[in-house]
Amino acid sequence: MTMISEPDVPAIELGHRETVPGKPSRARMIGVIAVGAVLVTAVNVTAAVYLYRGVNDLRTMEARLGELGQFEQRIGARIDTVNNGFQSRFEALDRQLQANFGQINGNVARLEQGQPVAASEPALGAPEPAITDNTTVADASAADQGANAGDGQPSFKRKVAPPGPNPSYQRIQQPDGKVYYKKIN
Repeated sequence: MTMISEPDVPAIELGHRETVPGKPSRARMIGVIAVGAVLVTAVNVTAAVYLYRGVNDLRTMEARLGELGQFEQRIGARIDTVNNGFQSRFEALDRQLQANFGQINGNVARLEQGQPVAASEPALGAPEPAITDNTTVADASAADQGANAGDGQPSFKRKVAPPGPNPSYQRIQQPDGKVYYKKIN
């Protein structure tokens, strides 16, 4: 290989370079930049891991909230079932109570007329009042009093008990099957 050299051009030195005091060398500068990039990468990876965990936790919470809506519907259905059961029991007790009141009223009327009353004999003189969905105990007793007023038997004054602490309520059933009770003044 042939080298052409010109004596007037100075030769380039590749070896040792002089550094200016106060000015960092290129190797140090590249090292500092590399360390900074590694630190930024480590921070980014850590943030990505925490962000991924947070997103997974958020998805888990959303799934649990969806299950909570289903749980609420199940509880509501069970409460409606229990409510319907209690209402049917109250209606049966109300009918039984009205029948017992009718029997007692008939027995009292017989005793006041001087006729003996057998304990196991059903009352014939006091029919059970008609009960509808909107009938209250007060309405049924008023209907019972009105039914005996003009049937030829002497009307007897009933002893009216003072109103108790519980006010009367009216049962209201809506078309969707829900039942509400309204206070009657």
